[in-house]
Amino acid sequence: MFKFISTLVRARSHDAAEALSDANAMSILRQQLRDATQGLEAAKRSVAVTMAYAEREKTNAERIEAQLADLETRACAALAQDKLDLAQEAAEVIAQLEEERAVSQQAIATYTAQIRKLREEMSLAEQRLRALQRGKQLAEATDRTQRLRGAAPAGVVSSIAEAEATLKRLQDRQSLTESTETALAALSLPNEAESTRDRLAAAGCGPAQKSSASAVLDRLKAKAQ
Repeated sequence: MFKFISTLVRARSHDAAEALSDANAMSILRQQLRDATQGLEAAKRSVAVTMAYAEREKTNAERIEAQLADLETRACAALAQDKLDLAQEAAEVIAQLEEERAVSQQAIATYTAQIRKLREEMSLAEQRLRALQRGKQLAEATDRTQRLRGAAPAGVVSSIAEAEATLKRLQDRQSLTESTETALAALSLPNEAESTRDRLAAAGCGPAQKSSASAVLDRLKAKAQ
């Protein structure tokens, strides 16, 4: 049971860490790129320092070569003058300088190899960093687009739906008003026709529409005869 609970706790911690990482992926990416940029600048400074050491070693090698050439010339002159003690002294110094020259040449070769390797690594790192910068820009553009697509349209769609509902209610009300006016007009039309007919009949235009007392009396007299 304890093992199960421990596994569950670790699983939830891992899920929470992943969720936090996903939610802050853009911020993390920006900071990682800043760190990478700073690291690259530090590497460039290291290469610059290595190049400075190499240049200093080359200057030292040139000094040794100049000393060797000068001492060899003087040693040869001492031998020509049978000054063996001076020639011997010069030979010992020349031997030491040749050892220094060998060490200096090895150092220069090491610096040259290191500088070449570091430059290749920096060139590759710069290419990868530029690719990451372009990817970050694309990710930021995509993120902004997704935010607009996920947030702004919801409000737009809601406003459109509300406007459509308002328009529908307005159209329905207008349609009802028009139908009512049409019905009222239809109802009032027969009444107007009947009123006009009654007025015409009362004026003696055409048969009477209502029975009058005199008309009834005349009809009864005619029937009695």
